[in-house]
Amino acid sequence: MRILLLSPYDAASHKRWRLGLQNHLEDLDFTMLSLPPRYFSWRMRGNSLTWALADDPLLSRDYDLLVATSMTDLSALKGMCPRLSRIPSIVYFHENQFAYPSRSMQQDSLHGRILNLYTALAADAIVFNSNYNQCTFLTGVGNLLADMPDQVPKGITERLAAASRVIPVPLEADNFIAGTKSSRFTLLWNHRWEYDKGPDRLLLLVERLQANGIDFNLHLLGQQFRKRPEEMDEVVARLKAAGQLGQCGHVRDSASYRSILAESHLVLSTAVHEFQGLSVLEAIACGCLPLVPDRLVYTEMIPPAFRYASCEAKEAEADAAVNKIVEFKQMVDEDQLVAAPSIDQFLWDHLAEDYRQLFTETAASA
Repeated sequence: MRILLLSPYDAASHKRWRLGLQNHLEDLDFTMLSLPPRYFSWRMRGNSLTWALADDPLLSRDYDLLVATSMTDLSALKGMCPRLSRIPSIVYFHENQFAYPSRSMQQDSLHGRILNLYTALAADAIVFNSNYNQCTFLTGVGNLLADMPDQVPKGITERLAAASRVIPVPLEADNFIAGTKSSRFTLLWNHRWEYDKGPDRLLLLVERLQANGIDFNLHLLGQQFRKRPEEMDEVVARLKAAGQLGQCGHVRDSASYRSILAESHLVLSTAVHEFQGLSVLEAIACGCLPLVPDRLVYTEMIPPAFRYASCEAKEAEADAAVNKIVEFKQMVDEDQLVAAPSIDQFLWDHLAEDYRQLFTETAASA
């Protein structure tokens, strides 16, 4: 089967997903086109123009299937490249523009939501990485169309739901390692250093841990950008001053990264935006216990014992997280720490056949 795969905003999780498909479905013939993950608004609105008018011979080949991420302006691309409109197509949603935190809603946020809607309608099959992603998308589409003044066709949400299914981004087997835990109670926060990962909530949590006199070490990992939240600088400064800062910054070497994860006791999330939570899953695969808010995708993938109360008041939420941390620290001190929840269902070994079946069925639908 010949598959054209399009990733117009090739962020780390998107790249990981498409390369995983290529590595684990080796009998399928993938041709991949990607664009760098920068200039978000332009990339979303301009990818169809970039590809359609680039006179790229790869777009003119014969394919059995077209697979695109939700960042693709698929309806416009098919319009400008009629040849592609005759190929059965799948759109994969790593995220959706209906469920971003309000601060990220720029002036053109409506365009992002409309693009998601049109791209989904232009595809034969729609795939989400989580039930949370699927539900927020379908609910968002329904709410958006309900706000339109007139001439809205009936049954759009139902049509999209009928074409939808959930298949997560899988984990590689080498993500699963065993390691020796640190002799000091060690926490881990391994997310992008951006506001949607809750740096303000992390700061409150650290302040309360220190105020309670809890002895801990905290690794602050994750990708950083030229512009980063001020709260992260304050978190780093506080931890440094107290001698509680472990590894800090983005660790590029995968073996070193997993070693840090394996020595940590708890992986923390303070996110206000999470569609699958790969960084948390990576840490669990290395034996970390998760401690995440009771919201977003976490409610479907993390057992209640590892979730702290999600509160509108950030201070109350930080207190809830600290109470959980104290419980886990006592388990560590008494050498009675529980096992991490199983996440074997996210392995490629379990999910590769789901992707194969999806591709085969969709290609045969032409």
